[in-house]
Amino acid sequence: MVTRSKVGFAVVGLGNIACNSILPAFANSKKAKLVALVSRDKKKAAKWAAKFGARSWYALNEYGTCLADPQVSAIYVATPPGEHAAVTIRAAQAGKHVLCEKPLAAITAQSMQMVEACRHHDVRLMTAYRKYFEPASLFLKELIRDGSLGRVDMMHTSFSELFVPGVSVDWLLDPAMAGGGPMMDLGVYCVNTTRWLVDEDPVEASAHSWCHDPARFRNVEEGISFRLNFKSGLKVQGSSTYSAAMSSFLFVQGSKGWACLTPAFPFEFERTVTGQIAGRKFDRRFKPIDEFALELDAFASAILQHKNVEPDGQQGHRDMVILHAIYESARNLRPVNIHYSLEARSHGA
Repeated sequence: MVTRSKVGFAVVGLGNIACNSILPAFANSKKAKLVALVSRDKKKAAKWAAKFGARSWYALNEYGTCLADPQVSAIYVATPPGEHAAVTIRAAQAGKHVLCEKPLAAITAQSMQMVEACRHHDVRLMTAYRKYFEPASLFLKELIRDGSLGRVDMMHTSFSELFVPGVSVDWLLDPAMAGGGPMMDLGVYCVNTTRWLVDEDPVEASAHSWCHDPARFRNVEEGISFRLNFKSGLKVQGSSTYSAAMSSFLFVQGSKGWACLTPAFPFEFERTVTGQIAGRKFDRRFKPIDEFALELDAFASAILQHKNVEPDGQQGHRDMVILHAIYESARNLRPVNIHYSLEARSHGA
């Protein structure tokens, strides 16, 4: 359903991010309307549909019926990453546009298939990176873009959370569903945001992983540090772990000054951008906003106006390529050249 002002959405997957952040965002969206929910548990789908005003709800095995609903024009994929490809490809085949949570998939072969399917069926694919719309991040990007910080040769960034058994979701430690550990779940923000800030992709990755609790982290890394080298000379030093209290920052070091965004990636907290340019200190504070509503509106507007989306599926796929190189470097203890492929050819797919 594409009306003059709103695009009808179905949300697939009813985990914490969907129930606590995505579904409430529709009430704040100017361009997107919640139409349907899809879940493994149909009773759960019915419960949340009643709470947030969705007219239809389906079990996962009824996904085809949902896709046949003319009221649904777009799918928000909020399942674990290992299920993103199957859900997205079926949506594309049905002519539905797709907004998919990050990381785009569990492995690069899946993200490539997703981009290709959406391109082939002429639908838009957007990767759910909220930082593209968040004011503090946009402020930091403008400091870099307008030259206020001078030449930027170094960035430091981290995003970590403590994995708590019984509280954290179990699939985060399942490589088939998550694709990896904290690098996939959290570090992907560090990778995507830093390259978005400078509009440049890295050409080489090096990394080192660690594990203090092999019984718990036997299938995915407990922590990882990485370095990305860019052709321009920029270096990005980052880290992510499941064995530390929540920490999140992005520090940009330039020839004229520096700036630090903290917390950089969570959406619940007030953000601060502090820095110093030409000897003058500054401190800007940004109150929390509904980043998910901004994301929905950006995607819906692209559909309504028949324009490309940003960040598109190709950006999500490039991050998958970078993440693959980081993991390869950590396994083999050597730098890895990053080779990109599958350039998008239409509609920002």
